[in-house]
Amino acid sequence: MNIKAYLKPTCGWSNGVRAILGKYNLAYEDIDIINNRENYAVMVRKSGQPLSPCVEIDGVMLADVSGEEVENYLLANELVQSNDSVPDAPIDRSCTDEEHERMASKTIRFF
Repeated sequence: MNIKAYLKPTCGWSNGVRAILGKYNLAYEDIDIINNRENYAVMVRKSGQPLSPCVEIDGVMLADVSGEEVENYLLANELVQSNDSVPDAPIDRSCTDEEHERMASKTIRFF
């Protein structure tokens, strides 16, 4: 499988996608859409919309998805076999208030 994941470096939704790809030991390209404006532009062009995360699997773009939705797509299309492994992050939510607070103390990049 060729997987390109357009993700934020720190984001609950993005971490959920990473957790599902890790749960199934899938190799993927983690594409930073925050610190590289060209990556963001590519994501918007390919997905037709500005929200993330977006995951492209063998040319099929899953736009604005959660880890849970990525897992459902993989299972429904028989790209992976169900397993009992537990993802290493929540797969169905944004960052917590505490995570947002920690991020607020970091430098903000505008582009």
